[in-house]
Amino acid sequence: MKLFDVYPLFDINIVRGQGVNVWDDKGQAYLDLYGGHAVISIGHCHPHYVDRMTRQLGELGFYSNSVVNRLQVELAERLGRISGYDDYQLFLVNSGAEANENALKLASFANGRKRVLSAAKAFHGRTSLAVEATDNPKIIAPINANGHVTYLPLNDLPAWEKELAKGDVCACIVECIQGVGGLDMATPAFAQGLQAACKQHGTVLICDEIQCGYGRSGRFFVHQWLGIRPDMITVAKGIGNGFPMGGVLISPDFKPVYGQLGTTFGGNHLACTAALAVLDVFENEGLVENAHLVGDYLMDELSQLQQRTRHIRELRGRGLMVGVVLDMPHKELRNKLIHEQYCFTGSAGTDMLRLLPPLTLSRDNADDFIKRLETALSEL
Repeated sequence: MKLFDVYPLFDINIVRGQGVNVWDDKGQAYLDLYGGHAVISIGHCHPHYVDRMTRQLGELGFYSNSVVNRLQVELAERLGRISGYDDYQLFLVNSGAEANENALKLASFANGRKRVLSAAKAFHGRTSLAVEATDNPKIIAPINANGHVTYLPLNDLPAWEKELAKGDVCACIVECIQGVGGLDMATPAFAQGLQAACKQHGTVLICDEIQCGYGRSGRFFVHQWLGIRPDMITVAKGIGNGFPMGGVLISPDFKPVYGQLGTTFGGNHLACTAALAVLDVFENEGLVENAHLVGDYLMDELSQLQQRTRHIRELRGRGLMVGVVLDMPHKELRNKLIHEQYCFTGSAGTDMLRLLPPLTLSRDNADDFIKRLETALSEL
């Protein structure tokens, strides 16, 4: 048997990581400005994380959700406190797509409706309804194209209000900073207007914070920059620093019903330990504030670099979620960064570098990246 070949791969075998660096099997070190797609929140192989996970694995790796799991209770209490949502409820799953799937399902249970509003260029996952809410027909199979979703431009409040006024919308789902879509950010006026319209028409507002949330923007959630409190918040990626995990933060207006939602692996002992270790490091090392301060510093340095090179057209994002829009396709630059400057970055569209480093990134690391980026740009 061989692997099902659906990923275009860089021919690099990463075998070790520490902090904001990774190493390949030849011993070459790389600066990681991508964090495994925004997953590595507290840095690779953080010693506290490794210690907690190792100890838990020696005690119990898994048991089902048919018994009490005190780690789940502790995680819900601590996540509520650190995020400012201690009155909400937490349902734990295994991935971001699964989090969105369950949020949309719960919204439909609550109001009995079927239609969803999603933003143009949105990405919400690859499972049944999550992929239907994703604005990319190339990844929506015919079996998923069920006509549930209407796509509308982000920040075009009248367009969303017009659809909501029809009275049949189950949920609005929004990335407050779009990831794959190109780092466009919802405005406060749009977010607040959308929340008001949702309340008026009995529609559930879901903020997809899977990539942009969990401290990355410099606040725990991006929507906290916008002055709203959504009905549900979906999280994943950075919650477990690489251990598969996701969750839905659910307003107290929703009443749980036995058997309505379920999962085999969601909230297992190792996953909860990973998430608790992440929160330990967040609190002990001030990583949300670090994302804010170092993110601002990185953006300032990129702005100065923009003045020194003709290749940077625009900068987008907030905190440590940054988009560098180029005047050319990103492919050649990314190849130079990886193979000559030994630096991992992500991308969006055809002309954007997407930066999603660990939240432990320092100013020195940012300076190091700027030097590598400037060198690569100067050779194009």
